[in-house]
Amino acid sequence: MSNEHTIHYALRITQLMHFLPIIGLEIHVRLKTQSKMFCACPNVGEDAPPNTSLCPVCTGQPGALPALNAAAIKLGVRAGLALGCRIPTESHFDRKNYFYPDLPKGYQISQYDFPISLGGSIELDIPSTNEIRDMRYEIRNHIRIGITRAHLEEDAAKNIHDAKTNTTLVDFNRSGTPLLEIVTEPDFRSPLEAKTFLQELQMILRTIGASDADMERGFMRCDANISLLPVDEKNLPLQAEYNPKIEIKNLNSFKAVERGLAYEIKRQTELYQKNEKPQGATRGWNEHEEVTFEQRLKETNADYRYFPEPDLPPLFLKEIAESERAQLPELPAAKRLRLQEEHGFSTNDVNFLVANDGWADYAEKVMSELQEEKRETRNEKRAKLVSGWLTSKLAGLLAQKHLTINELKITAENFAEFIHLIDEGVIGSANAQKLLTLMVDTGTDPSHLLEEHNLGQHEDPKLIQETVKRLIKENPDQVAQVKAGKLGVIKWFVGGVMKVTEGRANPTKVEEEIRKQLGV
Repeated sequence: MSNEHTIHYALRITQLMHFLPIIGLEIHVRLKTQSKMFCACPNVGEDAPPNTSLCPVCTGQPGALPALNAAAIKLGVRAGLALGCRIPTESHFDRKNYFYPDLPKGYQISQYDFPISLGGSIELDIPSTNEIRDMRYEIRNHIRIGITRAHLEEDAAKNIHDAKTNTTLVDFNRSGTPLLEIVTEPDFRSPLEAKTFLQELQMILRTIGASDADMERGFMRCDANISLLPVDEKNLPLQAEYNPKIEIKNLNSFKAVERGLAYEIKRQTELYQKNEKPQGATRGWNEHEEVTFEQRLKETNADYRYFPEPDLPPLFLKEIAESERAQLPELPAAKRLRLQEEHGFSTNDVNFLVANDGWADYAEKVMSELQEEKRETRNEKRAKLVSGWLTSKLAGLLAQKHLTINELKITAENFAEFIHLIDEGVIGSANAQKLLTLMVDTGTDPSHLLEEHNLGQHEDPKLIQETVKRLIKENPDQVAQVKAGKLGVIKWFVGGVMKVTEGRANPTKVEEEIRKQLGV
């Protein structure tokens, strides 16, 4: 085979090759403490005027010495436990050396070989559809993501670039803010898996009170590492080692993580198809153009010249870990499972209830009220009724009025009574919506509102009979359609009767009367 034929053959093989994304994440989480990591300055971040929360320690002045924040240590241990990590008995701080305008000391106090937690994992169910339709990924419904480590460190200051004056200013409010860096194993195989993991991580951190974890506000920042692995049609690797990884820096939303990784998969695939191989590098993400751009070649740990921080003593964590483990609340995955098993809520229901602050607790209180009232075991029909009115109707009303569930005036007892009125057929669906709106506005007992606004159903057979008779007489075309076999038109007649009776007639009784008079 000639040289030219060999090149064309190799290129053809590359073009036919499949690639499996190998993705790992590094997540920086701002801990919810009153003061900074190594000094007493308020932990305000960017929520205060520039350079109003600083001192000699967080600005790196000569002779200033750091002091450990006990609250940050406890939150770091708590987060490690929630991620299933092992908490070592002893932990140390190190200096990570690099030079940049936002790092006044010329090094960052971090942790390297003795981090605060090691070796955890999170299990996830992955949604069945991917928002990014034009990419092909391995489909996995349930995954386990390994946590390599979670370690404490201080944040850098913030550079503010002014394009008009071509200057860069530094705001030191963020300098020294307590961070927990969470490093995963390269266990993700699609952008959707990475996004789902971050959403679950956000819920965990909020549940345990470690961080607000708001990505848009910079309380949780993500760096994504990605390379492509050549595989055969069965997704079996065609080489023993991973290819050099590309790091996408400072992704600040779930959408940015998913779209940034999708773009990088496409870009790297095209390079391989040209018989080129990506070099390890750090790349930024352009939110507006939705592309990555090269910033610098990838550093290694050796480039940072880690060495032990001489000004801080080692941490002894045994007692802290025992105390935090005893206080750990129910985590999102456990809560979702319990809500399904105890109350009969569906998977979609529990995902909504647990993901949105305050909803799960409110739903449980409502179910408890209903169970006390009826003295029954779990009723899946009732759970479906409750969740439908909670997650759809009530959630929609609160969104319209810009209210949260924690601002709701309706007590769990009154909402349970509202559900009971619907379940017993005392009020129809249309008027139940009106009643719920009145309850949201006033917080008043539903039975009182039902009577005051005359919203209940009535069973007057004579009124229903006469209304149906009149509608049949006035609409011969629709009658003919029903007689011709178009039974769906019966619902049109039901709607007509409900309109005349202002939603107070029982729709089941109405349909029975319509069928009786039409002989179908």
